[in-house]
Amino acid sequence: MSLDTTHGHPAMDYAEHTRTYHGFLLVTKLLIAFCVVLLLGMAYFLV
Repeated sequence: MSLDTTHGHPAMDYAEHTRTYHGFLLVTKLLIAFCVVLLLGMAYFLV
């Protein structure tokens, strides 16, 4: 992802913001995968 930070606020830490956002996306993807596996397991073992 390309981000133009030339006109941004000087106090904003864009590198940290980007790192946090990528971490958030990773955790979100992992939680969605876990929910899918959990639901498939419940469908197989409980029905």
